[in-house]
Amino acid sequence: MIFDTSRADLRITAGLPSQFPRDPLPQIAFSGRSNVGKSSLINALLGRNALARVSSSPGKTITVNFYEIDRKLFFVDLPGYGYANRSKESQRVWQNLTDGYFTRNPNRDLLKLVLQLVDSRIGATKDDLTMIDWLTKTGVPYLIVATKSDKLNKTERAAAEKNLSELAAKSGAPAPVFFSSKTKEGKDELLSGIASALG
Repeated sequence: MIFDTSRADLRITAGLPSQFPRDPLPQIAFSGRSNVGKSSLINALLGRNALARVSSSPGKTITVNFYEIDRKLFFVDLPGYGYANRSKESQRVWQNLTDGYFTRNPNRDLLKLVLQLVDSRIGATKDDLTMIDWLTKTGVPYLIVATKSDKLNKTERAAAEKNLSELAAKSGAPAPVFFSSKTKEGKDELLSGIASALG
């Protein structure tokens, strides 16, 4: 599928599964822990500076944001997980909303790919591994994206590539893509992967 990334708008900020749009458009979801760089990645892919808002307070916002791209597909920004200071009530809201996206999404069959973001400086956390395991077991197609790659030195980069490549291979996922919102490393590769997933 060919789509114009310059034609993108925030369609809806959903705080409840019942608010998810019912338009029969394919969906590309962005998953990862709080402050891993989901908004920065979305902005970079779309060539925009602030369409997806980069929060200065990670974990505060618990919504699923649907960005309509060229009237052909949705980029779906899922709420970040793993925020230590989140209250039990906030954790319950997060779980209900995220579970709802995967189980009560009216267009669940149109979810074509999950970009599973992992901070390349930290590696896969326990929460990341839980999410990857769930995606693997449920058969949801996903691609591991190692964010903030520009912050790694040569030795750190080699170690991150080794660890994440082994994780992807073990899970049967494609090779991870290293991405930097600063240098735009990985942008073209991710857009190609998205286009391939869309068919």
